[in-house]
Amino acid sequence: MIVGLRAHSKSRAVGDIVGDLAIIEPKQRVEAEPGQELTIAETARRSGLSSHTLRYYERAGLLLDVARQESSGHRRYSEGDLEWIDLVTKLRSTGMPIRQIRRYAELVRWGPGNEAERLEILEAHRAEVLTQIEEHQRNLERIDYKIALYRGALDAEAG
Repeated sequence: MIVGLRAHSKSRAVGDIVGDLAIIEPKQRVEAEPGQELTIAETARRSGLSSHTLRYYERAGLLLDVARQESSGHRRYSEGDLEWIDLVTKLRSTGMPIRQIRRYAELVRWGPGNEAERLEILEAHRAEVLTQIEEHQRNLERIDYKIALYRGALDAEAG
């Protein structure tokens, strides 16, 4: 369940963000209480990232508009922010360059009307991930071959 999403600009509707967040696997979602705002330390703990990384991601333009507490200026994260951070983390862990994530985040911030470009970015990255998986599979086959050689040699010595 997605709660606590904020529309940070007049040109973006909450539903637009939800569409991008819907690609997150439900089992990976970090639930927060409805309307709950999290500190950067709580967000770091829940996301598995350091506070430093979260600040870097914000400065680099990878995050959507993170709310600030009016009185102190401290960052306040919502569940929607956590979901976006999860997506960014998955894109990074699969090798998407920061400049591409920045571009994708920029398109989401701009709101409706650029879905074709968003799709193009994600489909291109998906193709790259599939290529990496194929390469890893070939590497694994080679490793399995070497393991079989050693097992065969050890079995021959023992038998």
